[in-house]
Amino acid sequence: MKQLHINASHKKAKINKNIYGHFSEHLGRCIYEGIFVGEDSPIPNVNGMRTDVVEALKHIQIPVLRWPGGCFADEYHWKDGIGPKESRKRMINTHWGGVVEDNSFGTHEFMELCRQLGCEPYINGNVGSGTVQEMSEWVEYLTSDSISPMSELRATNGKPDPWKVKYWGVGNENWGCGGNMRPEFYADLYRQFQTYVRNYGDNKIYKIACGASDFNYDWTEKLMQIAGNYMDALTVHYYTIPTGVWAKKGSATEFNEADYYTTLKKALRIEELLTHHLEIMHKYDPENRVGLIVDEWGTWYDVEPGTNPGFLFQQNTMRDAMVAALSFNIFNSFSDRVVMTNIAQTVNVLQSVILTEGSKMVLTPTYHAFDLYKGHHDATEVYAYSEPGIVGEGDAQITDFSASASVQEDGSLYITLVNPAVSAELPVEVSLSGIKANKATAQVLAGNIHAHNCFENPDAVKAVDFNDITVSSDSLKLTMPACSIIAVKVS
Repeated sequence: MKQLHINASHKKAKINKNIYGHFSEHLGRCIYEGIFVGEDSPIPNVNGMRTDVVEALKHIQIPVLRWPGGCFADEYHWKDGIGPKESRKRMINTHWGGVVEDNSFGTHEFMELCRQLGCEPYINGNVGSGTVQEMSEWVEYLTSDSISPMSELRATNGKPDPWKVKYWGVGNENWGCGGNMRPEFYADLYRQFQTYVRNYGDNKIYKIACGASDFNYDWTEKLMQIAGNYMDALTVHYYTIPTGVWAKKGSATEFNEADYYTTLKKALRIEELLTHHLEIMHKYDPENRVGLIVDEWGTWYDVEPGTNPGFLFQQNTMRDAMVAALSFNIFNSFSDRVVMTNIAQTVNVLQSVILTEGSKMVLTPTYHAFDLYKGHHDATEVYAYSEPGIVGEGDAQITDFSASASVQEDGSLYITLVNPAVSAELPVEVSLSGIKANKATAQVLAGNIHAHNCFENPDAVKAVDFNDITVSSDSLKLTMPACSIIAVKVS
């Protein structure tokens, strides 16, 4: 039996709800068809935003949404996406699929989407092909409440009053698609650009610098050394690719047990990555003022057969839900420094939480993982420990259990448990201190590692109530199904 010890009196950091953030890029069918269908679409919408998608995202309490990219951000010129739609510039999306981008979804539409979702906007500005003036004017257009050319332009386009925008990214992947820059060069550019990302009125910008890819610790070292005093946060990107080979990443649905465990093992390496990047950050920022943001993460497989390879459309199985849950537990454990993460991506791209096809919509297993973890939003992490074990074989061995615990504002204890084993149930005993358990309610997400939802069978995988828990004042006992996530609320 797996023993989990939780001390609700041993409080750690607050788990920023933005750890459960999302990412929407002008890529494939993420924005167009996925989120935005236009006001004249027969698909039910409000101001062009799909009603079903908006309601689904509201249900998982999406806290923050990153836009417009991604690689697209560093070729996006924001003035192309404002004003009357019929006069907006058309362009080829050279990064993703070579399709026409008509700019019908721009600044006003994105801010309307965030309004409907009730989430914070996180905007990525263009450093790679943009100018300081362009970025500065975009901030002014969005947030200035004073007399200025950009405020007047915004009013002309139907928005007299400014918006509130907190999170601002100065470039994206500038080591790669955002300009192939050296860290020293980007660090100096960041210092220049951020100077003109100004605060207007009572709107305070949280400035985010482009960080490293994966294990490129030299990038973090140089950025913190040269520009650390000018940033509020630094990013890092990490994708889980089963094969480790970009040209042949493996199938989203056709994989064996070794592939499954290998995928989870690669996902778990994000703990090593965060540890080392934060060690470097702490050297230059011992007061922990600068936050770390993982604003692109998730699984990346070969696209589904017959789809545009530039659209990055892939199915989503219980394997992906396990990657999400294991990642969430790790992110929670770094809640003193990790202030936001953004899964890639929200709809129809990579490890999406929603798939659409015409008027049809499917919630993926990853969506249900997000739903189970929303109890951690803005809760306080507490001590949780279990003796590590091993599951899997050979090179594909991983930890046999993962857990995270937090105390909610009302004093309830929220616990998320993960059994990654392909076929073995896992008995678990949770010993409790610092709280007396009167009752426990729980939900479980479980299934075969290949299980997924499709348009013909949209509810094959979903969370259901889990009632097989023995509760005493100082302990819980339950048996986890194979390949499962269980969320328990103790009060």
